[in-house]
Amino acid sequence: MRSLKVLISGASFAGLSTAWWMNKMGYSVTVVEIGSHLKKGGTPVDIKEVTVDIVKRMGLFEQIKANRLSLESTEFRNADDVTESIRILEQPDDEFEIERDTLLNMLFDRVKDNVEFIFNNSITGLNETKNNIEVTFKDGSHRVYDLVFGCDGVHSAVRRIWFGDETAYSHFLGQYFSITIVNKLLIRQNTLQLYSEPDKGIMLNAYRHKTDIVLSFRSEEEIPYNYRDEAQQKEIILAQFEGVSWRAAELLKEVMAAETFYFDKFCQIKMPWWTKGRVALVGDAGYCASPAAGMGGSLAIIGATALADTFAKYNGDYESAFNEYNKQLRPFIEKVQAEAEATLEFLLPGTEEAIRERNKGGFGF
Repeated sequence: MRSLKVLISGASFAGLSTAWWMNKMGYSVTVVEIGSHLKKGGTPVDIKEVTVDIVKRMGLFEQIKANRLSLESTEFRNADDVTESIRILEQPDDEFEIERDTLLNMLFDRVKDNVEFIFNNSITGLNETKNNIEVTFKDGSHRVYDLVFGCDGVHSAVRRIWFGDETAYSHFLGQYFSITIVNKLLIRQNTLQLYSEPDKGIMLNAYRHKTDIVLSFRSEEEIPYNYRDEAQQKEIILAQFEGVSWRAAELLKEVMAAETFYFDKFCQIKMPWWTKGRVALVGDAGYCASPAAGMGGSLAIIGATALADTFAKYNGDYESAFNEYNKQLRPFIEKVQAEAEATLEFLLPGTEEAIRERNKGGFGF
């Protein structure tokens, strides 16, 4: 039997994990990535619960354990930079936090010699026939595959082309956020600090001589912007946080000057079905829970593994595998999404009273 050819759109956690499993099962795998390299940057990834078992199956556990971060405390600050409460953290034996880029490189190293990578390109057209699916690329080239996996994030091109416009599936959660990583310590290492004013919040996370700056704010209506226009996004953040207390003015200067910057809305992708014909969506493309879930990277790994397990169960019968993938994973996704919506209220209180209550209780831990 010939080796079936699969195309994966997106070279992040969902794409690289799907590539690993498909290659392991004997498929001929190609990954197409719109960027010129892996998508770097982003906050650390939590590896816990079911994800621990998965990374053990993938042979990554010892590497992750060796590279774990050591967050020591979470501090809730006020406008005078005084700690109102502090949560001292102990590292559980079965939970791990790791830098996003470190884990991404681990996955890439596992597949780079056995998987074809096409950078600086993307899918612009799909045409399914009786026996395969024809793919048109941005550079004008055409190829034929047996299956296509959309692992290309919350703004998935595969989802738009094959399932319909993003607006049909994206559910706005009333908040926006930005992530900036600076290569210096702005607070004590291995510490996370949170500061809030009504409807606006700042989080600093310091580890390994760098600091994540996360800014978030509420908005009743969606803000129109180009998600590929970084300058426009920085202007939105600048306008929203002008006049905010604590260290906001200092942090805005860091954000404006930084090379590593990401901005988006808090949203969830909710779809009745993650597959159609010879196409399946994995990770944020199909079921983004929003960063409030705290498990974007691990959710992608879980989804890729769930899909692979159904392929193994049905011996490559993709129609049966896709059907079970939709049914078997859905209760878990719905639970994670519901928990993420509740978490947003704690992350960004809407009133001074709620801020004081949160700062005193420390998320209730």
